[in-house]
Amino acid sequence: MFRHAASLLGLALLTAAGSVAAQDAPYRVGWPDAAVIAGGGVLALLPIPLHLPSGTAPCAPCDPAGLWSVDRIAVHLPDRTADRASTLLLLGVGGAAGLGTIWGEPRDRAVADAVVFTDAVVWAATANQWLKVAVHRSRPILYTSEAPAAANIRDNRESFPSGHAELAFAAATAYAVIARRRHLPHATRNAILLYTGAAIVSALRVTAGKHFPTDVLGGALLGSAVSWTVATVHP
Repeated sequence: MFRHAASLLGLALLTAAGSVAAQDAPYRVGWPDAAVIAGGGVLALLPIPLHLPSGTAPCAPCDPAGLWSVDRIAVHLPDRTADRASTLLLLGVGGAAGLGTIWGEPRDRAVADAVVFTDAVVWAATANQWLKVAVHRSRPILYTSEAPAAANIRDNRESFPSGHAELAFAAATAYAVIARRRHLPHATRNAILLYTGAAIVSALRVTAGKHFPTDVLGGALLGSAVSWTVATVHP
């Protein structure tokens, strides 16, 4: 019995060691990754030449009474300062996350990590663009006094999900997965900082009057899910 238990323990330790080794193994990347990233980029941009989403706004102005109560806090005139701040912070979160995945690594491994990071963010952007087309949700501005002038702008019918929130959380998640694989020092601290920055980006989108709270929540969940999947299943 004891020999049997020892054998099971040894097998468990070998399995655990194999799991750690698999986590430490560098990503395998090549020309197919370039094709995948390029394809994702083309798909993300495709709605622009296709003029999607098509059609007109369902209302201008729309009635806030039809919104969930939590979304009504976003119904106000646009705040351009908060809009610019959210974009600048998004660039900061994305840049810091990307730099963190390659900092201090040998060239080959840094390139592999950068490719997977880019792959994750690009496909998060692609999912975001096509979900916007499918949902075709009006932005908060179409619930304000500026709705008549804004009704014919196609971008104002692309509220769900928030692209800023999705890309920020996608970048933070890609960093978190890659940093865990590499057992980076301060990985937990850095991931917390990146997720905090992504949360602030999301809050600023609501403050700017560009998105409803449910838009940024949907973007955060979708971006995290797509990015985690890509960075986890990549060979």
